[in-house]
Amino acid sequence: MKMNMKLVCALLAICIAVAILGWIFRTGREKPHFCESHHKDWCLKNRGHDGHSLVFADLTPKEMVQVKKYLWNNLGVPLVAPPLAKPSHNCIYSIVLHLPPKAEVLEFLDHQGRKPTRQALAVVYFGNQEDPNVTEYVVGPLPKPTYHQDITVQKYGGKLPYYRRYLLRVDSVKINVLFIGKEYPKAPNFMRWILDYNVTNLLGLPALPPGFESGDRKVWMRIFQNVAGFYLHPVGLELQMDVSSLNVSEWKVLNVFYNGQYFRDMEELEREFNAGRVRVVKVKKAPLDGGYSSLKPRVPPKSQGPLQYEPRGPRYCIRDNQVTFMSWSFAFGMEANRGPRIFDVRFQGERIVYELSIQDASALYGSNSPAIMVTRLMDLGVGFGRSAVTLTRGVDCPYVATYLDGHYFLDSSRPITRKNSLCIFEQNAEIPLRRHYEDHVISEFYGALADSVLVFRSISVMGNYDYIWDFVFHQNGAVGIRVHASGYIQASFFFGDAADFGNRVEDLTLGTIHTHSIHYKVDLDIGGAKNYLVTNDMTFTKVKAPWDQEHEINQIRLVRDVLETEDKAAFRLHDDLPRNIYFAANSTNRWGHDRGYRIQIHSFSGDHLPESDPMERAISWGR
Repeated sequence: MKMNMKLVCALLAICIAVAILGWIFRTGREKPHFCESHHKDWCLKNRGHDGHSLVFADLTPKEMVQVKKYLWNNLGVPLVAPPLAKPSHNCIYSIVLHLPPKAEVLEFLDHQGRKPTRQALAVVYFGNQEDPNVTEYVVGPLPKPTYHQDITVQKYGGKLPYYRRYLLRVDSVKINVLFIGKEYPKAPNFMRWILDYNVTNLLGLPALPPGFESGDRKVWMRIFQNVAGFYLHPVGLELQMDVSSLNVSEWKVLNVFYNGQYFRDMEELEREFNAGRVRVVKVKKAPLDGGYSSLKPRVPPKSQGPLQYEPRGPRYCIRDNQVTFMSWSFAFGMEANRGPRIFDVRFQGERIVYELSIQDASALYGSNSPAIMVTRLMDLGVGFGRSAVTLTRGVDCPYVATYLDGHYFLDSSRPITRKNSLCIFEQNAEIPLRRHYEDHVISEFYGALADSVLVFRSISVMGNYDYIWDFVFHQNGAVGIRVHASGYIQASFFFGDAADFGNRVEDLTLGTIHTHSIHYKVDLDIGGAKNYLVTNDMTFTKVKAPWDQEHEINQIRLVRDVLETEDKAAFRLHDDLPRNIYFAANSTNRWGHDRGYRIQIHSFSGDHLPESDPMERAISWGR
């Protein structure tokens, strides 16, 4: 009987273990279930939502289509979809939400004013006319447009010349087709014996900006092996293309670079190679999975790590484009160009931020090869929202996160939907919000408060880089932004004095020196729109001890300063900042102290581009 009981207990334990493992593996594939109807009822009961957040809502795919149809029918010129467009065509480059003026929105949100008209902002490339240009239109009202207004001169002070347009994706494709059909065949021996060229095994990527001066469209193209993780497989060949003509057949090679040597064109490279006057390095052919650049795990997977768990489901609510969490509420969006952003951020019902959004990200590179030497990336040109990708559950965000779709119309013929490209989740903050243990002769006590934060996240893949964008909301009223860079490095071919520009990461691959700078817009409305900046610092003052005049004390004193103008509040990069920068409201607390928020900067940046550089004005925000 005892043996039977032991056997039963053993079998029961095995069954329980199998059930637990089954639950774990099931949750590894899908989000754990909870009573969604109960959660919705709880959200309706405990969280206010009046629909005002919709003033910040992204355009829906239907609205994008309506704007496109309206422009096609009312611009009075022939239009071509961007994927099919030539430089000599007209095309609609992008359609995004046109944010109403802040004053109108605040009147609507705070004083029951008229709801601002919902409008779109459309960027149109006009290549098929005597004066090619880029024009911006406000189109409205949505969802059924009846008017469009050219705001280009009002916004920029004049017309936008056509050379300021971003390269379309199809332009890069056309350059690669030109290489394959026209340029590579001009150096058959070099291409075959040095690069093992077989038509499909090489890929060209543009280095930006395309030239030294405004108006230049002379782009260097870096050539890589066409394998997974090709960023780490440069072959040493680079071609500079003049793509300024609106006629693609007139695009031409200006310079050819290979392994530290410059040539006028591919024909000269071939002649010099056949004459034995080219320093060559035969690149080892990489496997299709990239070999050392592959992201496949090098070691077998270990057992599954810790998982997050929500005992009673999410403690946040999402309705339309508004999120409420504990004492927080905010509206969110995903703009095709600038990516994730939040509006009307309130803590305990009081607005502290009107807008918090990404404006641009720059990366300056150094190398001894021409393409990387001139690379000054401004990722806004690629589009943070357009580049937002589907998030992987359990890796990019927790299994229990809420996943939302993003939509964009940019360099495309129709609205594109990125499934699950936004996620929202609560997570433990890893350290207590506050805690104290007292062990005194007359008392002993412990008090603590666990902290968790709400995270609003998306990931933009900007070529080789994956930028992970987080907006973080703490329970003590602090709100933070952070960005993590992942993906691949921007590599260059290793030759000559390459070690002066980075570190060797493979036999013929240089990891290049570079900087990253992120530009955010932070529109704080602490206690209203009238605010000012205060700095708190410290100084040591030598005083005599009041109880012992023979001794002196270096006493720490608080030094306050009000920065009365924007010029005083504009600190330059690497300035000695005050220890405490405080964005103060035009009101005080019960003790007469200014109410407000401290601004903390935890990151650092490399040196800014010298102001004498002709491109510096384009990224002057980095000064």
